[in-house]
Amino acid sequence: MANLPAAAITRQIGSAIARSSAPRRPGSCETPPDAVVDGDGRRIPFGALFRDHRAIVVFVRHFLCYTCKEYVEDLAKIPKNLLQEAKVRLIVIGQSSHHHIKPFCSLTGYPHEIYVDPEREIYKILGMKKGEAATTSVQSPHVKSNLLSGSIRSMWRAMTGPAFDFQGDPAQQGGTLILGPGSKVHFVHLDKNRLDHAPISTVLLLAGVKMVNFTNKHQIIDI
Repeated sequence: MANLPAAAITRQIGSAIARSSAPRRPGSCETPPDAVVDGDGRRIPFGALFRDHRAIVVFVRHFLCYTCKEYVEDLAKIPKNLLQEAKVRLIVIGQSSHHHIKPFCSLTGYPHEIYVDPEREIYKILGMKKGEAATTSVQSPHVKSNLLSGSIRSMWRAMTGPAFDFQGDPAQQGGTLILGPGSKVHFVHLDKNRLDHAPISTVLLLAGVKMVNFTNKHQIIDI
């Protein structure tokens, strides 16, 4: 089980969420910095994603990161009906151009909501870490590849893709939050390195969603 975040971090994130969810001036033409972009290039206010419902929001490092790919592959195994029953949205946010969203979903089989924050404005607002802290002996339960094989596959995807890029800043870390409705913050995990993912079973439990056995796509664990 992942440790619950310190209260100070939760208050910090809560204040940032409240600011990002504040209403804009009527008639304002300025583009809010705290907006995400969908696969068709449409901008959506970040606060709108969890204004009316609780949401699990997963920020990934970049779409070529092998650990992010394998983590999202496990997120893809969560049935939509379980999220609907719990009235919880599942949202992945990357930091690439929106043109990379559909290929990434095709690669991972991810069927839920996904957006990008190309300028990493929301990553900055929420205090997502830059750089990589030393890895520990603890391996993410959702990462199957080792560093060498995973890195080679990531590089190969970069080289064979339509544009040779890392689809985001490789130094940017991600994190997992449970937010909403409104500015409520229920859980915060800011990744320290590429293997420091919040276990999905823990996140589902805290969000009130039935847990899934990730070794079997169709088996649901009732608790």
